[in-house]
Amino acid sequence: MRITPRVAALLTVPPLLWAGNALVGRMLADSMPPLLLNALRWCAALALLLPLGWRAVGSAARRAEVASRWRPLALLGLLGVGSYNALQYLALQTSTPINVTLIASSMPVWMLLVGAAFYGERPRGAQWAGAALSLAGVLLVLVRGDVARLSAIRLVAGDLWMLVAALAWAAYSWQLARPPAPLSGTARPDWNWAEFLLVQSIFGLFFASVAAAGEAATSSHVLRYTPALLPSLAFLAVGPSLLAYRCWGLGVAAAGPAAAAFFSNLTPLFAAVMSAALLGEPPHAYHAAAFALIVAGIVVSSRLP
Repeated sequence: MRITPRVAALLTVPPLLWAGNALVGRMLADSMPPLLLNALRWCAALALLLPLGWRAVGSAARRAEVASRWRPLALLGLLGVGSYNALQYLALQTSTPINVTLIASSMPVWMLLVGAAFYGERPRGAQWAGAALSLAGVLLVLVRGDVARLSAIRLVAGDLWMLVAALAWAAYSWQLARPPAPLSGTARPDWNWAEFLLVQSIFGLFFASVAAAGEAATSSHVLRYTPALLPSLAFLAVGPSLLAYRCWGLGVAAAGPAAAAFFSNLTPLFAAVMSAALLGEPPHAYHAAAFALIVAGIVVSSRLP
């Protein structure tokens, strides 16, 4: 389908909000423990989702539908809500929004690897070539643009956390693409987008809360109130958690996932602009080179045979 201005706008909003998510996570790194930030974000998002998705748990019969599918829903909640965002906020404690979003832009590579390892998908030669290009882009970020450092690479903890987060999101995406029997076909309840996100968030918030409690018991990082705290939480709950999800779903439905993937790579570009403007963290030449490699990898890997 031809990408109309409306569809282009729908697909541009999520990368802008995802970049904002990385920026806010970095801004709150000193004042908010990362796992607590994730739990509070999804607690607020769940409160906002209830008026939209309450029907999924609004009766005993509907709650029974959720309870009978608790295992796959718990896995979705763990990977998508309890893990990915928590790991991203952990990454932002020591890495920059530009690095984090560039590493996240290699997501199609990890989806390819997870599909080959666990779902029997045989990647084509073009996909392996694309994976190599995108991984080269990620590696360029990890060595901070100095190839000579490759033999003595010292990874920032945040870069490693973001790689783990990318793997978690790849696994989450495959669970959505290849759902188990209780969540596929006619066996899936007739949940709309808000109801499906609500039931995932219920399970995910449980894992996020347990992680935040463990963080509080073992970490010296404590909450420090700042005037930006409540507006930041409101943005995280409304923007990256709800609005981005909805716009992305509508955009993908209209343009298809292949076209939408190119828009997702606007995220590090937006993150670079925002970081330079608000955090005083300007992008470097290696960021542009890494971005080009990652985009080239996705273009090559998505070519039809």
